Amino acid sequence: MAMPHQAPGSLATALAGLKVSFDPQHFRWRGVEAQAYKFALGDQRGMGWRDVSRFTLACPPVVPSRFELRYFELAAGGYSSLEQHGHVHCIVVLRGRGKALVAEEIIALEPLDVLYVPPRTPHRWINDSDEPFGFLCPVDAQRDSPGPVDDAAWERLRTHDPTAPYVF
Repeated sequence: MAMPHQAPGSLATALAGLKVSFDPQHFRWRGVEAQAYKFALGDQRGMGWRDVSRFTLACPPVVPSRFELRYFELAAGGYSSLEQHGHVHCIVVLRGRGKALVAEEIIALEPLDVLYVPPRTPHRWINDSDEPFGFLCPVDAQRDSPGPVDDAAWERLRTHDPTAPYVF
């Protein structure tokens, strides 16, 4: 099932002149407001998250494209849901240092690293540092919804020493 998307009102205003200026002092794009990472805290196992902001930088219908360009930022101690879905991720780290749980690996990330997450692969973004961790995350505008990992993957990740601390 494709996820519905709506362009945030601030994006249409910010893109009125084709360019969205960046404010390096605040590490924000001018006129682009933070949105909730997800609209629910996640009642299903592993789908909880903490201190994640999403900024939509480009998406239809404001930009006539088939993709969305988002910037996610995890505050110190923040983490995303532990999820999987059919669409791929190919992220570019812009700010701070963080980690990604991808399949059965924990991958350290720093600015300008690029990370690919294959389809249907369990993954979670983690910020265990004292500074914000942010990355660009382009995705197809029409995509499937994320869901929890299945029981077998959950048990495998929960009992695997490197990933166990990040499975909750």
